[in-house]
Amino acid sequence: MKPLQQKLAKYREPQMVKAKGVYPYFRTISSDQDTEVLMNGKKVLMLGSNSYLGLTNHPKIKEAAKAAIDKYGTGCAGSPFLNGTLDLHQQLEAVLADFLGKDGVMLFSAGFQANSGVIPCITGRNDYVIYDELDHASIIEGRRLTFATTLKYKHSDMADLERVLQKCPIDAAKLVVTDGVFSMEGDVAKLPEMQALCDKYQATLMVDEAHGLGVFGREGRGVTDHFGLLDKTELIMGTFSKSLASVGGFIAADSDTINWMRHNVRPYIFTASILPSATASVLAALEIMRSEPERQENLWKVTRYALKSFREAGFEIGNTETPIIPLYVRDNEKTFIVTHMLLEEGVFVNPVIAPAVPPEDTLIRLAWMATHTMEQVDFAVEKTVKCFKKLNLL
Repeated sequence: MKPLQQKLAKYREPQMVKAKGVYPYFRTISSDQDTEVLMNGKKVLMLGSNSYLGLTNHPKIKEAAKAAIDKYGTGCAGSPFLNGTLDLHQQLEAVLADFLGKDGVMLFSAGFQANSGVIPCITGRNDYVIYDELDHASIIEGRRLTFATTLKYKHSDMADLERVLQKCPIDAAKLVVTDGVFSMEGDVAKLPEMQALCDKYQATLMVDEAHGLGVFGREGRGVTDHFGLLDKTELIMGTFSKSLASVGGFIAADSDTINWMRHNVRPYIFTASILPSATASVLAALEIMRSEPERQENLWKVTRYALKSFREAGFEIGNTETPIIPLYVRDNEKTFIVTHMLLEEGVFVNPVIAPAVPPEDTLIRLAWMATHTMEQVDFAVEKTVKCFKKLNLL
């Protein structure tokens, strides 16, 4: 065996967990992403999906995807830079730019590509990238790829952010990047304070709205709109795989920044365009999101009820104030075990361990949809209490 294969063969953690019968990944679903899914012929309550508005099986979205395939085929066979720009892509870019009040938008085949591609593209030597210690992995990947100096601040600690900003030359290019909603913990970034600090120290703010779009703001415009900062926040990133029931991502910014990125972001230039069917799905989802405000309203009704129910049951759920509810376990093995136990009880949740969170903060992550019912919340609380008590976690 060659040295590289020898090194990789030493990785046995998954096999160890499988041997214990609690391996929690790649679980097979044989239905659509609804509030209940079909697994091994059994209906299971889905609390592991990011489909916050419950749109993944909406008939209008499925019809739009099918019509796009009929007109454009199944793929573009090239990047946007060359042969892969469709009029459909340009339509979505224009709709999103207008929706967010920005000069322009660029589409990406995956949300991960937007962060990991944009951050190293717009920053370089003598520049600074400043990030929250709990930012999403795609932001972390972007800062790893940049030639800029990277500086980390404590999670949502504005005094620490200011300390870091003070270390940077006032005339240097500085990019502060944050999740709008932190994807594992469910808390919301302190954007008003962040924007004030960025203005004070001449830094540019970039907000990842992956888990904010569809959930916060007017017609689901996100956390930046919730705080009245759409016009001030320089870069807004988002994904289509959560509330917008598709796949892909985007970045919205001023015309000069968009112009630079269109000609320099390597994952954009060298990756095939977002699929026509996915693009049409997003356009349809945006239309439904704006025309059916009751979805967002019901999402918050379910969320508030779930937050209250889990807190009253005695769970440690941190500072979440969103449809994302972390139930802290603080033990890797017990996190896997309780995930397995819940599935046996008919509840699908996601285990979250290092490096997604610090090792001492392992948790199971629940996420609510607009289409969940109060009865389903009650069922989830009942089963989770049962499983946590069996492991002396509650």
